[in-house]
Amino acid sequence: MRTVIQRVSHASVTIDGKVKAAIDNGLLVLLGVCTEDTVEDAAWLAKKTASLRIFSDENGVMNLSVKDIGGKVLVVSQFTLMASYKKGNRPSWIRAARHDISIPLYNEFCRLMTAETGSETLTGEFGADMKVELLNDGPVTICMDSKNRE
Repeated sequence: MRTVIQRVSHASVTIDGKVKAAIDNGLLVLLGVCTEDTVEDAAWLAKKTASLRIFSDENGVMNLSVKDIGGKVLVVSQFTLMASYKKGNRPSWIRAARHDISIPLYNEFCRLMTAETGSETLTGEFGADMKVELLNDGPVTICMDSKNRE
């Protein structure tokens, strides 16, 4: 699984002109699922994401997590995170998991994020044409891959 995690002042997902989900202070998480991913990958990423200390404390030091500040999380499925760009200029998404694998793992990641943060995780709509709007705060952007646990 791959994520792009952005600390945001606000973020929203709009589908067919209607806002599906919106958050204020918190995290926007773009999530890509590959064919080899498992529930273990989802659990590791959810725990790590919820615990990332990327919010400022009273001294202006990034020392607090989204759960420490009572922030919200918005998760958006993003199969294009699995792009292979090794050959040519047209990305290949051959590593992106099919719906029968990716939808259950996406849902499990969201369930685990809710459990980790103690706050309902908001979502886009899997497979929909979504318009994602955000105000990156910082900017702070972290990329994580469950297969490359740096």
